[in-house]
Amino acid sequence: MGAGTVKSSGGGQRRRRRNGGSQPMSEINVTPFVDVMLVLLIIFMVAAPLLTAGVPIELPETAAAPLPQEQEEPLAVTVGPEGEVFIGSTEVPRADLVTRLTAIAGERQGDRVFLRADGSVPYAEVMVVMGALNAGGFRNIGLVTDAGGPTLDAAEGE
Repeated sequence: MGAGTVKSSGGGQRRRRRNGGSQPMSEINVTPFVDVMLVLLIIFMVAAPLLTAGVPIELPETAAAPLPQEQEEPLAVTVGPEGEVFIGSTEVPRADLVTRLTAIAGERQGDRVFLRADGSVPYAEVMVVMGALNAGGFRNIGLVTDAGGPTLDAAEGE
């Protein structure tokens, strides 16, 4: 029959400092941050290969130096192995090529375009597309090749 009370140490009470005030928790819970970062990492790993739009072709190799980079992403025009023409990754009929290039040139700041052509495409076909690029308003045409091709050094000819 005890009239006294016994204080239990459990019960969900927090320990308080001697001054009687409670301090705000100064620890940051980084678990949600890590979860979000891992999800973003997985999303970017899956999406990155899809961002490179292109048409599978076999580029010829050359020893030429690469062109300097610009502020605006250059337009890419591709001539496929069967002679089909692509602007970006969209196939364009040859009859509509100059019209579409003129419309695109009006929307862009620069006139740089990269021309990619399969190595099996005849030179005359590539020149026809270059003429269409010129007629469409693109004067700065860069030919895209793979690096590491043959060179024509004076020492090789001897």
